[in-house]
Amino acid sequence: MAKHAGVSVGTVHHLWQSNDIKPHVTRTFKLSNDKLFEEKFWDVIGLYLSPPDRALVLCCDEKSQCQALERSQPGLPLGIGHIRTKTHDYIRHGTITLFAAMDYLDGKIIGQTAERHTHVEWLAFLRTIERETPSELDLHLILDNYATHKHPDVLRWLKKHPASTCTSRRRRVPG
Repeated sequence: MAKHAGVSVGTVHHLWQSNDIKPHVTRTFKLSNDKLFEEKFWDVIGLYLSPPDRALVLCCDEKSQCQALERSQPGLPLGIGHIRTKTHDYIRHGTITLFAAMDYLDGKIIGQTAERHTHVEWLAFLRTIERETPSELDLHLILDNYATHKHPDVLRWLKKHPASTCTSRRRRVPG
């Protein structure tokens, strides 16, 4: 660019820096091909902005392949003027999956770990959510499109889920 503009590289660098131009930084995105995306989008926004009465809205997700690492030696003790140290190598103890459901209104999180990441573990996590939330509230779970969430056993569990103790006899987790 400097050669094309007939200026020095330093001038180009200064102009980019002073104008916060970062041509090396890119952002990516992918548009959904779900035909019901916009409808689902507005449903989720509506749940966040105006949750139903007697309902709990939880944003749920999972992080698979969290590495359980242990450093090969302990770090050196901290001292005045010394930063914390750690070895460059580690012992790998496998991976785990972290499941989490966050109540965005009070910031409370229901979390659970599992060795695997299948519909069986997801169902176990749904049962944990059921146990740890007030039974008088309907649950609205906001999920992504991961295949585990749409497994036939999961969908069957949601459909057959027992009604809550509410007198309206609504399903606790709307499908």
